[in-house]
Amino acid sequence: MKLRPAQKADAASLAALSIEVWIGTYLRYGVSSFFAEFVLSEFTTRRFEALLDEGKDLLVVSENRDGVDGYIRLAEGCDPPVDGLSDLEIVTFYVQPRHHGRGIGSALLQVAIDFCRAKGRNAIWLTTNSENTAAIDFYLSKGFRQVGITDFHIADQAYPNHILALDISARG
Repeated sequence: MKLRPAQKADAASLAALSIEVWIGTYLRYGVSSFFAEFVLSEFTTRRFEALLDEGKDLLVVSENRDGVDGYIRLAEGCDPPVDGLSDLEIVTFYVQPRHHGRGIGSALLQVAIDFCRAKGRNAIWLTTNSENTAAIDFYLSKGFRQVGITDFHIADQAYPNHILALDISARG
């Protein structure tokens, strides 16, 4: 496993990995056109290229000998969905399921913690689908705590998401 900042050449890999993880995590009974259209418009090479060109967010990839197997994206200046959270959000945190349990998620999370400290923040937060128990269990095992609930919207549909926060100052 090698961690490194994402590059524009990674854009197609990031899009494909995102589609794989999103569909595999959230679509349990088939792929409807509603979700297919969302995924294919949300996770595109062009969107990742634009995000990397903008250079505003931190995007770090995990890479194995064959390519990218996970990534984390952090953004500053975010409006938290509940009071008392920092403006630093883990926007996206994906690891290919076949690579779970290999330390990739822990290593990428450490990147987020180090970034948080470097920016002088005491906490970082994220949202995750309320039914994504594997992710929730991972975050709780790493010291996150649930601080609220919000909704993730696709068109006119709303899906409950847990808001999870990690107090960096409480970690050694």
